[in-house]
This record gives sequence, C-alpha cells and structure tokens, in this order.
Amino acid sequence: MREKEMNIETAVIHKGYDSSKHHDSLVTPLYQTSTYSFENAEQGEDRFAGNCEGNIYSRLGNPTVRVLEERMTEIEGGEGALAFGSGMAAVSATLIYLTKAGDHVLCSRGIYGCTFGLLEIMEEKYGITHDLVSMTTEQEVEQAIRPETVCIYVETPINPTMELVDLQAVMAVAKRHGIRVVVDNTFSSPYLQNPLRMGADFVLHSATKYLNGHGDVVGGVLVGRDADEMQHIRMTVQKDVGGIMSPFDAWLLLRGIKTLHVRMDRHVANAQAVLHFLKQQDIVKKIYYPFDDQHPQVEIAKRQMRQGGGLISFEIEGGKKEAQAFLNALSLIKIAVSLGDAETLIQHPASMTHAVVPPENRLAMGISDSLLRLSVGLEHTDDLIEDLEKAVEKVKPKLQEI
Repeated sequence: MREKEMNIETAVIHKGYDSSKHHDSLVTPLYQTSTYSFENAEQGEDRFAGNCEGNIYSRLGNPTVRVLEERMTEIEGGEGALAFGSGMAAVSATLIYLTKAGDHVLCSRGIYGCTFGLLEIMEEKYGITHDLVSMTTEQEVEQAIRPETVCIYVETPINPTMELVDLQAVMAVAKRHGIRVVVDNTFSSPYLQNPLRMGADFVLHSATKYLNGHGDVVGGVLVGRDADEMQHIRMTVQKDVGGIMSPFDAWLLLRGIKTLHVRMDRHVANAQAVLHFLKQQDIVKKIYYPFDDQHPQVEIAKRQMRQGGGLISFEIEGGKKEAQAFLNALSLIKIAVSLGDAETLIQHPASMTHAVVPPENRLAMGISDSLLRLSVGLEHTDDLIEDLEKAVEKVKPKLQEI
C-alpha cells in the first residue's frame, strides 16, 4: 500500500531524499561524475543485465538526478520521472516514444513555437502528421480524432494566449479511443495543476521555468503514470538519443523546487496586482489571464487549476511597431523570452518565441502582432506598476498619431 501522500509544500522539500544513504548530508550531494566503478567484473555484468541495482554511467542514471526524478514523481502524482537537458529534449523524447511513421498527433490549438517546429520536422521526415484544434468540448476533440491518432498533446494554459483546454473533455475522449494524453504543465507548475491526477498519461515541464525559478538552469522533466513504462523510456529513447540532464543542473533544480510553493504564491499575487493595473489602461485592448473574471474559459481554469498563475498576455493598440515601442520603454522589466524567474520578463511572441510559426498559423493560434507576454516576477508590485505606467505614458502619444 502506498504511504499517505505529503502536502506539496512538504514534498517539494523532503520527497525522494534519504540522508542516511548519502553520508547524512542534509542537502542532496552533487555527484559530479560521468561513470562509476564496479567491485568486480561480475557486478558490472549484473548491473548491465539489470540483475542488480547500482550506478553504471551517468547517461543511464546519476544519484543527484535520481533524487530530482523521485521528487518530481511525488509532487506530480506519478509513478516515475525522467530528467532531460532541456524542455524540448523532454518533448522530443516523449513524441519519439509515442509515435511511428504514419501516425497522427492531435494538438491543442496553440503550442510552443519549438514544439510546433519539431512536429513540422516529424511530418516532413517521417510522415507523422498533426492537427491543431480547439479542445474546449468533448465534441471538438472527438471530431478531430483520426484512425491513426496515437497521441493527444496539450498545453493548458496555452503559450502565449492563455487559452484553456478542458482536460476532463480530453481525457474522456482519449479513454474511449485508447489514445495517450501528454500535457505540458510548464505554465502552471505542479503547485497549481496536476494533469496526471486528472487522467493524463504523461506530464512534462520546461524545468527552466517555475521549477527552477532562478534563471540559471536549462532542463526538462517528464513524469508518467506507469513506472515500468518510464523505465523503458529511460533505457531506450533517453539512453539512445542522449538528451540527459547534468548532475549540477539537477542539484540547482532541487534547490529551486524547495521554494516552489512560496514563489508561486508571490507570482500569483503580483500577477493579480498587475492585471488590475492593465485593465485600467486605454492602450490595452485585450487581456488574457486564466482567473480573470472576463476570461471566456474562467470556469474551466478554476475547475482544473488552483490559482491563475504568474503569466499575463495582453494586446495593445496598434501592431508590431507599437508593441516593440512598449517593450523598449520599459526599464525595470527585462525583455527576455523565458518565464518563471524572480525577475519580471516580457517578450513579443510573434517575433520571438513563435517566430518559427508561419503568420497564418500564428493568427489561427490567436497570436497577433500586438500581443505581449508578461511573466510577472517576485519584485514589489509598486515598482512593477511604476515601470509599466511609464511605458504606457511613453507609448500613448505615438498611438494618438495613428
């Protein structure tokens, strides 16, 4: 029988680590080694054959990385996890594992630009097709299923439009058809949303973002519902493609995850203050935030998320020129394409993270040239709002000339 689950605020600090197995070190040690020695030849043979546990080579497993994987397994409610060298390495490994030539992947209407790029490569080279569709009802999902559909790949909230996917509807259709479901949970983090507990088969993260929280790691994590399947992925796709995480990055991530709950509460509180400010600005014509009462899918958001998160997207009057002028008028808030850091970051998706997506596809995803994505950090809200206010005042006269 599985032991009683810890509250996530406790699990992010304690789960996956037994100090008695690591020389009683309070903090997880950094095992900065590429390989491991065997006591004798027979032990080496047994480890390679899988007849006994033990370390072999850090591409196949590392003690520091393993603690991270076990902690992520616990806080996402899964049965196994794998750490990767980047979020896209996690995405790539998952899609390689789930698909073969001629298969079809059904995707949420919007996805990260590099995920879109990967799917385009897979279609061009291997005939693995994909469709991007709205997934707000079971009927919409059902109508998009093909005989060759093997995977439903979902972002929710979607990057950068904050559109929601109804996970209950997706899971219901997937279960009827025996199709696997993958959810990119980067925008919410395990603190705000747990798709595995709703029925997803896999959940993945760009660990670079909220999991790390300090802007000094690039990494990815995949968590699954089946421990044997996760081990199979480890010893096939991850081993042979090789997109593994370094021990040092795992060590930094473990440090960051310990404060995930504290940071996310502050991200959310700051985002709500910034949202209130933006809603009062004439130059802001549309705002996208999951827990905004005006969001058309706010009920879906509240059903599957605990809070609205730290990301706000908004459109300003004008187009690309005016959006870039707004960015250039900021000083405290940094122009950068990541998110989830202590620093507040802002970017222009159409020319940055989603530049690889053809214009017609971007528009179909809801990404206009005037859309900006704001990752609200941990600073004092008065300072953030002052910086935004100065940018508004600088851009207003230019908009009046249009």
